[in-house]
Amino acid sequence: MEARMRNIVAVFPDALKALRDLAASADEGGVSGQTLELVHLRASQINGCSVCVGLHASALKKMGETDERLYSVAAWRDAPYFTDAERAALALTEAATRISDETDPVTDEVWEEAEKYYDEKALAQLIVHIGGINVWNRFNVVTRQVAGVKL
Repeated sequence: MEARMRNIVAVFPDALKALRDLAASADEGGVSGQTLELVHLRASQINGCSVCVGLHASALKKMGETDERLYSVAAWRDAPYFTDAERAALALTEAATRISDETDPVTDEVWEEAEKYYDEKALAQLIVHIGGINVWNRFNVVTRQVAGVKL
């Protein structure tokens, strides 16, 4: 497999800074780093971004994530390994990532479930991270970046 071009952030280094700044702007929302990595991994699975799937699975493993949970992220609804709060974050991630698939992609049910576990600041943090990972996924998928290759 070969990339179509250099990674966009290699072409526009300020894009890397902007994406890092975006993520850093939402570091203090109260959502655990592990949950944010699960969100990143799930969005990347949906978008078919092998670079980000590998990156976030590896980050989760370094955080002590179990193999059972890593293997089950794509089927989180049917796996007993996730907390209700993680399930709410994953449901919000799927809805926000698949935004064009439905007329009302983020239903009141999805939103209200997320509100049970996350206050306004944490919800904002989740949304910023969901948006950010979707940008990374689009950069990598469109340009066919290869997993495991350094910038």
